[in-house]
Amino acid sequence: QVQLVESGGGLVQAGDSLRLSCAHSGRTFSNYVAGWFRQAPGKEREFVAAIKWSDGWTDFADSVKGRFTISRDNAKNTMYLQMNSLKPEDTAVYYCAARRGYVMTKNVATYEYWGQGTQVTVSA
Repeated sequence: QVQLVESGGGLVQAGDSLRLSCAHSGRTFSNYVAGWFRQAPGKEREFVAAIKWSDGWTDFADSVKGRFTISRDNAKNTMYLQMNSLKPEDTAVYYCAARRGYVMTKNVATYEYWGQGTQVTVSA
């Protein structure tokens, strides 16, 4: 069983930066894809970014390209989401997720494991 724990959320102003962390335990992630999703009030959960643990290949939603980066630290079993130039529309609960295999996907339903979420609020 895989456990995921997010941290690093908070309240920031537009234009600021924030780094989210997602620590995993329970399984080696060598054959997993891990990702970040977010859900704003009244909206569906949406894809933000993903990384293939084996080779570091990444993918991003168009809305965050050029502002967010995703990375992982194998030694610490941790994934990061660096968020720069934050906008009020980035306000949401951010979730990390993981799925077995090597296929990169933005589909929420294909991710098997989820963290509890961390709130990110960006004020104008």
